[in-house]
Amino acid sequence: MTPANERTIASVTHLSSFAQYVFPLGNFIAPIIIWSAKKNDSEFVDYNGKQILNFQLSVFMYSLILVLISLPLLIYGFVDLIGTNCTFSNFEIEFNSFRNQEITTFIGIAIVAFVLFMFLKVFEFILIIYAAVKASNGERYKYPLTIPFFK
Repeated sequence: MTPANERTIASVTHLSSFAQYVFPLGNFIAPIIIWSAKKNDSEFVDYNGKQILNFQLSVFMYSLILVLISLPLLIYGFVDLIGTNCTFSNFEIEFNSFRNQEITTFIGIAIVAFVLFMFLKVFEFILIIYAAVKASNGERYKYPLTIPFFK
């Protein structure tokens, strides 16, 4: 395999993780297909395939942790807020003195976790493009905050 082909395939492997926006789990399936097809042909492609898969698995774990923190807290916070500030009569809901300062700490924590999740997705998007550019230049790039599942 020529060095130009290696760089192109490595770059496409990184960019294939954007398949998550086309079909579910595309960020895992597309890179795995490309990596498994070409990992024996080139050590550079093998390295980059492992890097993108490690990064995608790490981002998935971080996202899962943030969702597991924020979703129950958000649900509990809204149930607590609605339960103390509204009355049900004749199938109508009346909110009694709903004020901004009554948003509970749980909702605040959930909002912070959601903002961190959004930051993580933007961070992921930027790093994938950066890694693809590095791979197209023939440089090895290691994603930050990545857990090495594949070595």
